[in-house]
Amino acid sequence: MKKATKARHIGGGSKLNRSETVTIRLDPQLRYLTELAARSQRRTVSSFIEWAIDKALANVMLPDPTEGEVSLKYAAGLLWDPDEADRLVRLGLYYQELLTYEEQVLWKLVQECEALWCCSFNQRMNVRSYERETMLHYPILRQHWEALKKVAAGEADRSILPQGQGAARPPEEAPQVPTGRTMPPRF
Repeated sequence: MKKATKARHIGGGSKLNRSETVTIRLDPQLRYLTELAARSQRRTVSSFIEWAIDKALANVMLPDPTEGEVSLKYAAGLLWDPDEADRLVRLGLYYQELLTYEEQVLWKLVQECEALWCCSFNQRMNVRSYERETMLHYPILRQHWEALKKVAAGEADRSILPQGQGAARPPEEAPQVPTGRTMPPRF
């Protein structure tokens, strides 16, 4: 008779799904101390590093015209979105100075593509960032996101992008403002 075996979870750490892997270099002393710190908290080294980064985000300050400065952890409610296109728009609107060169090229392309917006470029530039955010046709942006990235990278011609002036936004297409938005509007 066969003995029934139970499937057993092997390994430690959090039960949450992890989808991002980051490789880091640590000098031997810092690696050793990190391992000791993780042991003292009964965590894996990965879990400890994730916890330490989360704590450190509260100490990274971003300029904010209404608050003076806010922590990156505080700004996360405004900046994070699971959709890459939405994240770029929010970073471009609220913290343009944090864009990498490649993101700047892509952001410029998004701003210049009139079919993505419900009003002209000049009209958009005369309003606050949080108002501009409502002028973008997010479904059209997401639909053409891969094409925008190819054009920005120089892998395709602008002719593959949507053409024409964007139409007024139907009410049901209003942007999804993050429910966790904890910051006052910037600019």
